[in-house]
This record gives sequence, C-alpha cells and structure tokens, in this order.
Amino acid sequence: MTHEIRALFVHLFTATGAVFAMLAMLAAVDGKWDIMFVWLVIAFIVDGIDGPLARKYNVKAYAPQYNGYLLDLIIDYLTYVFIPAFALFKSGLFDKDWTGWVCIIVITFGSVIYFVDTRMKTKDNSFSGFPGCWNMVILVFFALESNFWIILGIVVALTLSMFLPVEFVHPVRTKRWRFVTLPTAFLWTACAGLAAWVDFDPGPIVLFGLTLSSVYLLLAGLFMQLFPQKNNR
Repeated sequence: MTHEIRALFVHLFTATGAVFAMLAMLAAVDGKWDIMFVWLVIAFIVDGIDGPLARKYNVKAYAPQYNGYLLDLIIDYLTYVFIPAFALFKSGLFDKDWTGWVCIIVITFGSVIYFVDTRMKTKDNSFSGFPGCWNMVILVFFALESNFWIILGIVVALTLSMFLPVEFVHPVRTKRWRFVTLPTAFLWTACAGLAAWVDFDPGPIVLFGLTLSSVYLLLAGLFMQLFPQKNNR
C-alpha cells in the first residue's frame, strides 16, 4: 500500500465521524439520549485516534488535496457542540425555559467563535481556553441529572473560560502529566460509554469514575499553570 493510499484512508476514517454525527442526531430527534450518546462516544474515540494516525502517515504531505484540519473541525463542531447542545435543550433538565435558551445560545455562539480562533493551542499542545468539549460536559449532566442552576452556572463559566488565558490539557498531545492524563481519558471514555449504554443508570462506581475523571480533565491544565514545570539546566 502506497503512502498516498494510507493517507487517504486516514481522511476517510476521520470522515466517518460525520456518519456517527448523523446517527446521533437522528437518535436525539427521537429523544433517545442513551443511543445518541453512544454514537457521540464512538465519534469521540474516532477523533482521539485520527490525529495520531494523521501525523504517523503524514497526511499533509501525501494527501494534501484534502484539508484534514478543516474536516476534523467540521465534525467536531457537530459532535462536540451542536448535537449535545440540542440534547441539553430538549433534555427536560431545565425547570425554567429561559435557562435552556441561554445555555444553547451561549454554547453554540461561544464555541463557533472559539473554533476559528487561531490562538487556541499553546506551545505544549494544550488548549488555551475551554476547547468546547460540550459532549463530555453534557453527558455528565445527563448522568448526574444536574440541577438547572448548576448547569447554567457551569455553561456560562466554561464559555467565559474559552476566552481567558486558562489552559486545558489535550489528553494525547500534552506531554506533561500524560502518564496520568491519558489513562484518565480512557477511564472517562469507558465510564461515559457504559453510562450511556445503560440509559444513565450505571451505579455509583461508574458515576464516581465519570465524575472524578471529568474533574481531572477540566482542572489539570489549570494546576499545570499554577505549578509550572521547572527548567532543568
């Protein structure tokens, strides 16, 4: 198999995320939140794999006719932002209608601005500002059946943090603490998939693992900033 064909297959693999996004959207329209999140978790796994594959097979050099970055960004907006925001709005978690409207407007508007910000990555491949991973946040809201005031507060705070100099780790590319971050990301994926699979009634152990891993992934970058790495001379 030539380098060009391998690189093309990586692009095609990334593009499967669009199919999973459509399947998730169809489930969301029917109010089948468990099935929707299963598809979103699968799309999340694809997104975690395609980046390393793209770098390994050098898609920029061997398949430059397709813009892998743009392809990934379009799918990410659908699976990380648009579909989860729709699900949150229709979830029945909001006792006051206006809070739901505020959340979906803030999420979709703030995220689309963030996604086109050329300063979103830091030198150590972390994210500058919350990277719009609403699929992860909203899945936790569903699993914990969070109070609508808590949801509103977290949504507004995370959206504001998109445009503040607060760092968030990339589970794969941030080298510092990766020996903790990568297994934690695997733990989150497993707990999230299981929670969705059993219609968000997974039991206390899975909920604890989901909550703990979510808190770490949200706050690890901030702690790295508060305790910067010392340069060895």
